[in-house]
Amino acid sequence: MVVVWDWPLRLFHWTLAASVLVAWFTPNIYDTVHRIAGYTVLGLIAFRLIWGFAGTRYSRFRSFIRFLRAAPGFLWGLGHGRTGRYLGLNPAGAAMSVTLLVLLAISTISGWMQVTVRFFGVAWVEDLHTYSSDLAMILVVVHVLGVLTMCVLQRENLVRAMITGRKRDRGD
Repeated sequence: MVVVWDWPLRLFHWTLAASVLVAWFTPNIYDTVHRIAGYTVLGLIAFRLIWGFAGTRYSRFRSFIRFLRAAPGFLWGLGHGRTGRYLGLNPAGAAMSVTLLVLLAISTISGWMQVTVRFFGVAWVEDLHTYSSDLAMILVVVHVLGVLTMCVLQRENLVRAMITGRKRDRGD
C-alpha cells in the first residue's frame, strides 16, 4: 500500500461532499443552514485552489492539464474494457474534479449574489444558481457511479482509499 491522498485533501473531499448535500437539501426550508453550507463550499473551493499548488504530489493541479487532454481517450478505452491504472486521479476523475469545482464555484457565487442588494430578485442570477446547482448534483451522481464502476472494474476499494489515503501500489 502507498499513501496517495493526504489528510487535508481527504478532509476537503468529505467536508465538501457533506456541505454540498446539506446545501442541496436545505434551500427555502432552512435558509441559514443553506447559506452556511454554501459559504463552507466556497471556502473549501478556495482551500482546494491553494492546495492544488501547495499540496502533496497527488493533490497538485500540475498533472490535471495532461489528464484533461487524455480524458476522451480514457473514456473511449474504458468503453472498450481498458481501464488503465492510476495511483492518483485517472483522466476522467481529473476532468470531473475540475468540472465540479467550476460548477460549485458558479453555484456558490451566484447564491451569494442572490442575497446582495444589487442582485436580489434578479432572474438570471437565480436561474444561474438553480441550473448550476442542479447540474452539479447530476455530476455528483455521475461521479459516485464512476467511482463505483472503477471499484468493480479494477477490484479496488476507491472509497476506502479516499478515507485512508492509501491505495495498492502499481505492482500489486
